[in-house]
Amino acid sequence: MSTITTLQNTSREAGTYGGLVDAIGGVATVVLAIIALSGIDAPQLDAIAIIVFGAALLIQAGTMLTEYTKLIFPTGMVQSGEEGVGGGLPALFLVGAAGIVLGILSLLNVVPSMLMAAAVIAFGAALLLSSNSVWHLHRAKQTSLRLGGGQMLSGSEILAGEMASGSAGVQCVAGLTGIVLGILAICGIYTDILTLVALLVLGATVLLTGSTLSGTAMGSGDSTVGSSGGNWSQSRGVAE
Repeated sequence: MSTITTLQNTSREAGTYGGLVDAIGGVATVVLAIIALSGIDAPQLDAIAIIVFGAALLIQAGTMLTEYTKLIFPTGMVQSGEEGVGGGLPALFLVGAAGIVLGILSLLNVVPSMLMAAAVIAFGAALLLSSNSVWHLHRAKQTSLRLGGGQMLSGSEILAGEMASGSAGVQCVAGLTGIVLGILAICGIYTDILTLVALLVLGATVLLTGSTLSGTAMGSGDSTVGSSGGNWSQSRGVAE
């Protein structure tokens, strides 16, 4: 029993910390964008914000992939194709890596304005494609809990469900906003300002998504531990 509980706690902490680091990446992006908008070394800070945001997307994708892997691995726990598992994760990985490359090229002064605007468009498209990923993860965890015999829902899990549902719509709108602002920036309409505004919006969205991801990991962990403890207690009662 102690070994199972330890593994569950370790798994929950990994998902929680991954979401927390993702949220910190969103905060850093917002702070860098605000400082750049104030006129302090805007080109350099813009490029650094692009790199930070790309890293945040990679962390978010890695955290969700880890959570999905833990759910799918046990045979029969989640049916094939159920809950639309991980549809936007490849986009997050590819765009996150591409964003880091574009940010580095921008720091090297290789057509920085165009590359940063292109990165913003890619970021917006990735958020749009993955807008339901956290919600799907929460639903998959619910399905896993039901199939595992868990019936009780903790308050943190209910809150995580509400956050996951709300963040999907916010991420979709933010992704569309990033795409539109990026296209306008590439067309030469206030290129630097619109790029920074887009990063500000996208960073705030990743902050929300990372917080939701942490809440999902914590909520599902509480329910899993609780249901395991209940089943163990029932088994002891039957044995006695």
